[in-house]
Amino acid sequence: IGVETYYGGNKGSYRVIDSLATLGFDYPPRAKFFEKQLVEAFLLAREQGLDISKLTGSYAGAMGYGQFIPSSYRAFAIDYDGDGVADIWNNEEDAIGSVANYFAKHGWKTGAPIAHPVSLSRSVDESVINDRLKPKHTAGKLRDWGVELPVSVYGSEPAALVRYDGKEGVEHWAAWHNFYVTSRYNHSRLYVMAVYQLSQTFH
Repeated sequence: IGVETYYGGNKGSYRVIDSLATLGFDYPPRAKFFEKQLVEAFLLAREQGLDISKLTGSYAGAMGYGQFIPSSYRAFAIDYDGDGVADIWNNEEDAIGSVANYFAKHGWKTGAPIAHPVSLSRSVDESVINDRLKPKHTAGKLRDWGVELPVSVYGSEPAALVRYDGKEGVEHWAAWHNFYVTSRYNHSRLYVMAVYQLSQTFH
């Protein structure tokens, strides 16, 4: 929510119906996707008893604190406070609960690690760095390659090795299952790391 809308400070002021209709009918590269989202917007408005002409969001039709597109709204938005409406625009409890539900539905493991900065004791094959977001290696395999991991990490823990160009130079990180889950919200490694590091400032 902090990365998406500055904690609700910029939720978007475009009419969702206008954004989706424009992109659905006048943006051929992704017309099918946005046509589908337009249909989803009408459905969610009917289900939630909302006036579709008053739904606002980004230029791409993403809405509320967490910037849910209509299909994500229908799949993951919840009425967390029990008032009968899943309001992700104005109700902070519903918005936070809906983002949490999104993560839960994508397999978030409570208390599990997200990422660790690591050092390399020797050169690692470039083909295994930034190869994919979903962990396909293990902590044990990373150790075999010379990646220095925290002793608390089990050898069988699924892991990926990612690299960033940081402020002080190249950074290597071990990324775990919850890192991958966060990437289901946005597939950019930079986005996921921004979310993780922002979360640590309040940890």
